[in-house]
Amino acid sequence: MAQKNQNAKRNTRASRRAAEEKAAQEKAEQAAKERKQQTIIGAVVVAIIVVLVAIAGFAIYGAIHKNDVAKSTTEEQAYQQLQKVETKPSAADDKGGILISSEGYGKKVSGAPTVAVYMDPLCPGCGEFNRQTDPTLISLVDAGQINLEIHPMSFMDEYSTDEYSSRASGAILYIASNDDNPDHLLKFISNIYAEDFQPGEASEYKSVKNKALKQQAIDAGVPQSVADKAFNGEYKKWLDAINLYTPKRPELWQVSGSNKGVMSTPTITINGNYWDRNQLSLAGMNNKTGIIASLGLKENEVGQKGTMPSIGESGKPISLTTGE
Repeated sequence: MAQKNQNAKRNTRASRRAAEEKAAQEKAEQAAKERKQQTIIGAVVVAIIVVLVAIAGFAIYGAIHKNDVAKSTTEEQAYQQLQKVETKPSAADDKGGILISSEGYGKKVSGAPTVAVYMDPLCPGCGEFNRQTDPTLISLVDAGQINLEIHPMSFMDEYSTDEYSSRASGAILYIASNDDNPDHLLKFISNIYAEDFQPGEASEYKSVKNKALKQQAIDAGVPQSVADKAFNGEYKKWLDAINLYTPKRPELWQVSGSNKGVMSTPTITINGNYWDRNQLSLAGMNNKTGIIASLGLKENEVGQKGTMPSIGESGKPISLTTGE
């Protein structure tokens, strides 16, 4: 009987050891499996990091390379690139200007000075300039007292989430090229610069759909058939070339202030001469009164046919600080 009990105890201990050995083996196998999985995951993570670093490096290189190319491109090279763009707006000249006068598109009034406005639809300063001067400039155009040149740009696309500047400037170009009435274009520009329509920039930007822009064009008198096609983006490459070329023109560089020697928007020229907006505060004027004075007119002469600005078609703008 004692021998039988001893045998039973040995069998129990043996079974327990076997179970413990099996559990230890399973634990070891599980640990090995987990180490293998961790090795694979680690390798995948490293590979992903390498790819992401490579992509980031490529993006950074691309941005730097693009900037380097832009900086190294001369004015003449940029001009030639602009001329090579296949799809060009027919209303714009070889430097990107849309000429408007009382005679219509592309026709200058003899003896009248030419006011050129370089603008981006998203630019806050451009909106302020337009709101202050637009009625005056339109009155001057209608009376044959000035020729007006519009230069739409789109360099502020990066301050929106949906290339707002390209879409709005592209529409300006399309309308000018396909609607014979420049009043419609000027009204459209006024509409998109309206304080309750022009969007903010960067973090303050809220997406503006083509439908909303199209409605502004229709409200300005642009035919539905033209408005429907004004936002197809066909002048995107041309605008990109304009954005490269225009800032390289020395005659458009600021002549005073902290940004002296660079171009910004709005930039205004009168008879091809830079109009120094930094003089406005010194003279106690705003954009409207400053433009009138620089042309050599009095406010009550604005819109009076036959009363021409004293600077004529070739004179320099009158200084707001010296009166010369």
